[in-house]
Amino acid sequence: MKWSLKDVLAAVHDDVQHKLGAVRNSFKHPGTLGDASESVWLEVLQTYLPRRYSVARAHVVDSKDNFSDQIDVVIFDRQYTPFIFQFAGKSIVPAEAVYAVFEAKQTVDASQIAYAEKKIASVRALHRTSLKIPYAAGKYGAKKPGPVIGGLLTLESEWKPAMGARLRKALSTGGTGGLDIGCIAAHGYFKRGKRGYTFSDGNKPATDFLFSLISELQKLATVPMIDVSAYARWLSASE
Repeated sequence: MKWSLKDVLAAVHDDVQHKLGAVRNSFKHPGTLGDASESVWLEVLQTYLPRRYSVARAHVVDSKDNFSDQIDVVIFDRQYTPFIFQFAGKSIVPAEAVYAVFEAKQTVDASQIAYAEKKIASVRALHRTSLKIPYAAGKYGAKKPGPVIGGLLTLESEWKPAMGARLRKALSTGGTGGLDIGCIAAHGYFKRGKRGYTFSDGNKPATDFLFSLISELQKLATVPMIDVSAYARWLSASE
């Protein structure tokens, strides 16, 4: 068998689209369909992202006792994060550990974009601590927390053409919940840059999206050093 990188990369997209399509054809109840779509995206990102990143459905919490809404897909650091909470079957991730958050839906329309923006804003509003980083000769200065990437993941679009003017108009609101990146697996992906959004309707958009997301994650480097004591003080507060 002769190997081809083109075929390998195309297979990644085909795998994503096949799984999302199977979910759509198998589940008719909206709640079940939504949960299954989230599970597909979680599995895809867990499979293809570098191991330094963990991926889960979770709430995000800060050291001031503020919680985000539940987020479909949270990409976070596990190597340098001393604790991830599990409570009543739910994952709770400290705000300092978060690299990116996504909502996962079957289709995209203006209401889904607005909903995703609200969820993303609930994470970006959280407080994040940062301590100086010790090393052999002293300490590096505290790292300024980087931006939290926010996005939307779907299979289909309610608009025709999927990557046309109506999508562009819906994305133009910006603000604290503005979407940085998104994938409409059957049609294309979009990404926000300094000069606005760029849109790609290439042949294998899920693979293009994964490469673009990894590139954006690489730019964030490593999360800041969390101030564990800021969380630990809530132990005495509960007594």
